[in-house]
Amino acid sequence: MINPLVNRRTLLGGLLGVTALGLTGCAGDDAAAASLSASDPLPTTVDPATALVISIHTTQVALQASGEIGKLPFTVKDWPNIAAGPDVITAFRAHSVDLANNAGIPPIQAAAIGVDAKIVAVQTVQKPQYTYVTAPGNPVAGLTDLRGKKIGFSQGQAQGVVVLRTLKEQGLTPKDVQLIALPSTKFLVALQSGQIDVAPLAEPSITKYLLEYGKDGAIQFPMTAVDYLGVLWAPGEVLADAGKVAAIRSFIPFWAKDQVWRWENKEKWLDAYYVKDQQVSPADAERIGTTLQKPFFPRSWDKAVAWEKESADLLVEGGFIKPIDPEKLFDRRFQSLAADAVPAEYQE
Repeated sequence: MINPLVNRRTLLGGLLGVTALGLTGCAGDDAAAASLSASDPLPTTVDPATALVISIHTTQVALQASGEIGKLPFTVKDWPNIAAGPDVITAFRAHSVDLANNAGIPPIQAAAIGVDAKIVAVQTVQKPQYTYVTAPGNPVAGLTDLRGKKIGFSQGQAQGVVVLRTLKEQGLTPKDVQLIALPSTKFLVALQSGQIDVAPLAEPSITKYLLEYGKDGAIQFPMTAVDYLGVLWAPGEVLADAGKVAAIRSFIPFWAKDQVWRWENKEKWLDAYYVKDQQVSPADAERIGTTLQKPFFPRSWDKAVAWEKESADLLVEGGFIKPIDPEKLFDRRFQSLAADAVPAEYQE
């Protein structure tokens, strides 16, 4: 078991340290921006000169591939490829990112360490999107063989909570295994070196890793734990800027329709992202394509709030965070925008 108090302090210290080292941004440099309170209605007029920094690389690729990127009614100042939850939180603290796309866990972690940010859009996932992958030599036979094993664990990311959910499903607690605290970006190296026995991975990392280490006995086995939420979220200071809020409001339909475009144009998406951007082979891209899931967007966020509470409770039970109010993670003014933008078959 990891020491949760040390891990929490380490995470907070790391965030503060990176910020202090100068990850200063230009995302929030408009001192004259009109202010907006949390009770004000969402503004609808978008100034084309309003600039956002959006760290959603997959959406950038999809909008380019679909030809929609030039239709955004505001300016995208930058599309930094910042994806891991802890890195996004660091960027929020450094005022260098206005909008990000993550699972539901990073907003919980942010709230737990006092970072003000809100969820502005929700997509739901119906099936597991992570798979457990072992170190070379296959030190773990499957889900029933986790007791005592070294598991890659990132408490501020979806990969951390799916591990906790898996342990609960198997009748285990964190004390029954060795949770090795690592950001998910370090899982591959830790697997290769034998620092950990197993970790949850997603595509295209699974394919790339097994192509290299499958011959040495590395295997994958499925998990049953579902990471239910994908969210767009933004720092509180961004949501206090009327111009940026109007731009975010206009972006959410593009984001939702982008998910639908990927599903309905799978071959184009596989080629644009997995083959050309991620450099996997066309054959492997086709196989990855069979794992993609149809997107859904809920009209009500009540189930999303309940899911966040359940996830936060798991982290609290493990001693990783203090209790939080999951309702405060969401800005309900944005609640129906994504669902309204897509056909009924994609609404939940």
